[in-house]
Amino acid sequence: MSGDTIDAFLASATPGQTAVCTAMLESEIAHRDRARRSRLIRQARLPIPKSTEGLDWTSVSFPDGRGREEMLSLGFISAAEDLVLFGQAGRGKTHMATAPGIAAASAGHPVRFWQTAQLVTRPGKARREGTPGRLLADVGRSRLLALDEFGYVPFDADGARLLFQVISESYERQSLVTATNLEFSRWGTVFGDDQM
Repeated sequence: MSGDTIDAFLASATPGQTAVCTAMLESEIAHRDRARRSRLIRQARLPIPKSTEGLDWTSVSFPDGRGREEMLSLGFISAAEDLVLFGQAGRGKTHMATAPGIAAASAGHPVRFWQTAQLVTRPGKARREGTPGRLLADVGRSRLLALDEFGYVPFDADGARLLFQVISESYERQSLVTATNLEFSRWGTVFGDDQM
């Protein structure tokens, strides 16, 4: 509605009409907000929606100056900072990557969740379908990108280049959550190139 239409209505409306109109508009805004958040959670492609409730924090440690509260506040997303969730299989890394994704989507942030092996096989499919730019555009729209099972499955040179491009393009623009069982010194084996 234009400002002129609203001004004309307010100039002639009774207090009761104004109250009814205000209630209707507030209800519509709330409905649109709920629908948007629900859509963001669906678009995130999270494997199983899990919150931080029920997460076993006893074996989780954080670097100095960082902690659970900071992660849960989602402040790292506003700062475009990254999280690396490192540990052995079965320790809850996927749960810890999913929980901020749910919270971020619920807070209105676009989120994308990928198992790394699925992401790196996409360039070939995108080339066959004639849509190579669409994948990077989809990844780039997110404020939080989660890469699960990083380093679990080897992939080809095209996949390594795509993964490198995704990570480098996210730098200081979006937050990246990486769940892996590989210590950083071995990430060169994932890319097939220590420089990458």
